Amino acid sequence: MGNKKVTNKRRKKKRFKILRENKKMRNSLILIIFTLILFFIVIDNIQPKKISVKPGDFAPYEIRATRELVDERGTEKLKEQVMNRVEPRYRIAPSIQMKMKNDIKDFFNIVRDVKANDNISVNKRISLLEEQSNIQLTKKEYNMAIQLEYKTLNNLENSIYDIMNQIMSTGIKEEELDYEKENVRNVFESLEMSTSERELGISLINSTIQPNKFVDAEATQRKKIEEAEKVEPVVVKEHQVIVRKGDRIDENTLELVRDSGLLKEKEGFEISTVAGTIILVILIELTIFLYLYFFNREIFDSSKILILTIMIIAIIIISKAVYNISPYVMPLASVAMLLSILIDPKLALVINFMLSFLLGVMLNLDESIIAMFFIGGSAAAFSVINSSQRYNIFFNGLIAGVVNVLTILAFGLIKKTEIIDTLMRSGYGIINGAFSAILTIGTLPLWENVFEVITPLKLLELSNPNQPLLKRLLLEAPGTYHHSVIVGNLSEAAAEAIGADPLIARAGSYYHDIGKLNRPYFFKENQFGIDNPHNKLNPTLSTLIITNHTKDGLTFAEEYSLPKEIKDIIVQHHGDTFVAYFYHKALKEKNSEEVKVEDFRYKGPKPQTREAALVMLADSVEAAVRSIKEPNKGKIEEMIRSVIQGKLKDNQLDECDLTLKDLNTIANAFSNVMLGILHERIEYPNIKAEEIKGEN
Repeated sequence: MGNKKVTNKRRKKKRFKILRENKKMRNSLILIIFTLILFFIVIDNIQPKKISVKPGDFAPYEIRATRELVDERGTEKLKEQVMNRVEPRYRIAPSIQMKMKNDIKDFFNIVRDVKANDNISVNKRISLLEEQSNIQLTKKEYNMAIQLEYKTLNNLENSIYDIMNQIMSTGIKEEELDYEKENVRNVFESLEMSTSERELGISLINSTIQPNKFVDAEATQRKKIEEAEKVEPVVVKEHQVIVRKGDRIDENTLELVRDSGLLKEKEGFEISTVAGTIILVILIELTIFLYLYFFNREIFDSSKILILTIMIIAIIIISKAVYNISPYVMPLASVAMLLSILIDPKLALVINFMLSFLLGVMLNLDESIIAMFFIGGSAAAFSVINSSQRYNIFFNGLIAGVVNVLTILAFGLIKKTEIIDTLMRSGYGIINGAFSAILTIGTLPLWENVFEVITPLKLLELSNPNQPLLKRLLLEAPGTYHHSVIVGNLSEAAAEAIGADPLIARAGSYYHDIGKLNRPYFFKENQFGIDNPHNKLNPTLSTLIITNHTKDGLTFAEEYSLPKEIKDIIVQHHGDTFVAYFYHKALKEKNSEEVKVEDFRYKGPKPQTREAALVMLADSVEAAVRSIKEPNKGKIEEMIRSVIQGKLKDNQLDECDLTLKDLNTIANAFSNVMLGILHERIEYPNIKAEEIKGEN
């Protein structure tokens, strides 16, 4: 019995394996399932849900009309209440603290200058201090300042700065000024210093202290508006109730139901409806298929085709659920944003257009709604193209919301719609943008992780030094981290120059040597002030340790769930390069016949992508240029081209899509970066302190 279960499991695994490997079969199965689901969804929603009733019948469920009204006054009153509850926002003016510090600094400088002039009387010094100082004190306090020793004077000045920073950094409001002056006195009372120092310090601060925390009217108003925009409109829902469940239907109610197109005349679906739905679904699928075939054929060979089908079905279901709230809230823009980020902006435009059309047909939408979906979704797809942070997506959603509002206003003006209706729909247009952005932000990690799709946002996040793996590299192998950063700069510059993906190149560079975390001190860049441990090992073991860092790196990458593209760079960035140093060391220690060249090579594979090849070249170039003694432009450029030529002759670049023209462009890009890093500095003259004093 047990053997039978094992056999069944093996058969199932074998079927799934065949399905994964046979792309044609997999895509056909996806297409069939997608077609069936789409057909049943469309035919079930191709016309509004109808009811078969006659005058005198009781309504089996609540029937609603097709218009939506907003209680503008109630909404405004609610917004006003929310705005009144917003606490004022404050800003700190740093110039006040700076002026205060400068006045005190000038005062102490004047005191020192006056003290240095010991040829005049004390009264004359006090008079000079009164004339030159911006701070008004009593004669007694001026005299205190002059009588203090230089050391005491310096200590007092530093104490004043410390106290001033503590008080002013948190900000002082106008009404808090007297309290803070008293606070200054209390602080000085707690310090161990003479009475003269204490009184002078208190007077200096309290004579110069000013409020530096003021109400920021603009920020406060902005916050009020922000809070007001969060208020849900007080609305009479779209599809206002015509008749409630259980209420009797009269002639007037029946006419309203008929005019709304909700009166059912026949049972079941008509043959023409079924045929029309089949044709419509096939045409939509054919349009999408032809676009993918001619412009995004690689999607058929990846998990992205499954993403596309799931996303289309999901957004139709979500939109249908949201439709009862308002058709203006259906978040089609989220699909446009997700497809633009995950796959391709052009595909996002095509799918957005097809979905706008399909939902318009299914739900009998007004042309203004269809236009809003098409234009707003297009704006959303464009807006996320260069998004560098996830939180930017929310603002991109608001951009789509603004475009929605403009579209609604345009149709409102053309159709001369009532202002209240236009404003209400405009509010939904903004909500649509925000809802689409939230849906995009919330589901994007799901698409990235489940389907292993790498996005620019994901790559930027992986390049953040605060990533756990990079932080470990910085702390445990700082030399390798520094090397990886420079390799990242080199590979990114070269990628931009030849049209490769600079984000993948940079992220891959940051992680390419992550395997060195296992044994950081066996690598030269991390051997700070310690003996080289390879001196005590035989060359074969040393080679094994060195070459295993790609395998160890893959282990770390899998542990920290790095994307496949990064893993590929980790294992491919050395190809099957020959470890010449330990090979020659082995030749010296053993008979040449016992030493096999293949034992002193990395295990590969060779770089399969341009980005992996760039990391390989940048890795070797950085190490080689760093070894140049007294580097100059000629030596650096010669070394870079020598390294690239060496990789080419060693056949390391045979399996990636790089041309000789690309290699020349890469060499120039590397040269520009390395010359920037190793630029010559001017030699500063040795100026003696006496010369500086003499100038003063």
